[in-house]
Amino acid sequence: MEKGNNSYESMFIVSLANGEEAAKTTVSKFTNLVAANAQVIKIDEWGKRRLAYPIEDMNEGYYAVVTFKNDGEFPAELQRLMNIDESVIRSMTIRLEYDAEKVAAEAPAAEPEAEPEEEPAPAEEAAAPAEEATPAETEE
Repeated sequence: MEKGNNSYESMFIVSLANGEEAAKTTVSKFTNLVAANAQVIKIDEWGKRRLAYPIEDMNEGYYAVVTFKNDGEFPAELQRLMNIDESVIRSMTIRLEYDAEKVAAEAPAAEPEAEPEEEPAPAEEAAAPAEEATPAETEE
């Protein structure tokens, strides 16, 4: 049977109290756990960031986001394990309304189209012949 039917996204913030290397180790622990039990779509480590508000007298945390597909039993277990781990100060796992695998596959195709900045120049050239056609019509 396929390893995943539903798409999920799990975001968690790891404490930096023991240092950034310890935080990276905790992130690796959970990303490896997800990889062993689900089909990983994307792993984003945002790194060290300032928190919106202090949590347990901390102003910074190490952010990570994992997008994965699974049958629905594993996300609850993942959330339970994150709640047990004292180095994880906040976590949230949600089921996505869309198929994350299809969106991830389409995302690289959309990026190259947005990059070219040379397209306005040909549009200006196209406008010039239209201006030339206007005087020709008035002469007839």
